[in-house]
Amino acid sequence: MTDIRLIGINKTYPGDVKAVEDVNLHIRDGEFMILLGPSGCGKSTTLRMIAGLESISSGDLYLGERRANDVDPRDRNLAIVFQNYALYPHMTVRSNLSFGLRLRHAPAADIDRRVKEVAEMLGIEGLLERKPGALSGGQRQRVALGRALVRDPAAFLLDEPLSNLDAQLRADMRLELVKLHRQLGRTIIHVTHDQVEAMTMGERICIMKQGRIVQVGHPLEVYRNPANTFVAGFLASPPMNLIAARLEAEDGAALAVVREGLRLRIPAAYAEAYRAQAGQQIIFGIRAEDIHDRPERPDWQAIDAPVVALETLGAEVVLILSLAGGSEFSARLDRSYRAPVGSAQRLYADLAEMQLFDPSTTNAIPRPAAV
Repeated sequence: MTDIRLIGINKTYPGDVKAVEDVNLHIRDGEFMILLGPSGCGKSTTLRMIAGLESISSGDLYLGERRANDVDPRDRNLAIVFQNYALYPHMTVRSNLSFGLRLRHAPAADIDRRVKEVAEMLGIEGLLERKPGALSGGQRQRVALGRALVRDPAAFLLDEPLSNLDAQLRADMRLELVKLHRQLGRTIIHVTHDQVEAMTMGERICIMKQGRIVQVGHPLEVYRNPANTFVAGFLASPPMNLIAARLEAEDGAALAVVREGLRLRIPAAYAEAYRAQAGQQIIFGIRAEDIHDRPERPDWQAIDAPVVALETLGAEVVLILSLAGGSEFSARLDRSYRAPVGSAQRLYADLAEMQLFDPSTTNAIPRPAAV
């Protein structure tokens, strides 16, 4: 079991196409790390460089204390599971599971034991004599995971393994992977563009954009304190509300977020941190779940706006409202909430969870922890 360290990793393709730039990341032994980002951000390329399936243009990759840049993939003791499962269609499940061990000339008794153990662990012992074409998507996914498990690798590299499954099966497999990680205690690096997978599975999330790491942290830390507007808007659905406004000084030491039809006073605990931005344009950020239909606390502040749309999602309602000047914002409310489109509504914002961003850099303006 080993740490995995990426130090100044770059990948440049012919034509000076930069796929990955200056990636520095320490994945701890036994950690469940998520590489998250939109298509083309470099997350799969990063995973393939760890696996040895892509060469590293510059920088250093360490598996434990061993520099692994030039180590053959078969000698890295890593197992990779692909999005398309990559099962051998002419082989039975048993043969697919045992293939890697047979290549390594493992004793027949050890192969049989490992295949039996893994099949029981994944609940596929009744499928061993079937071929992949006779399996459902979820069963094929379990076989692909099983083929990685039988090798007993130091780490598992998962490249969007759930993206081909339907919604319910994805939810089931998320839980299975988390349970499997707890049972095995092995390092897992999981590539995904799905924010739900990232939030529910990872011990830490590494968010990438255009080949670079934007932010790394515990899911809730990243969720509550995004480094910039990209992270704020990418992580979660609906994304964080981001509203262009101006920060103005009021009487005394108070500050307020102001734009046409909106005036919200900054919590006193944050005023000093934001004072340098007084009189400047800012981007005001607040999550949909921090806007409520009732003022349960006296410091929650009213927002009056007309309803643009109402999305009924069963367990909750997402209300889309319009501000003067064309901006829209969303509120996540109780499933019983109803409001006709076009009607004026008064909602209440909990500004203890607000963020301010610099519009020129898009970076978050530092503030104390949420009050």
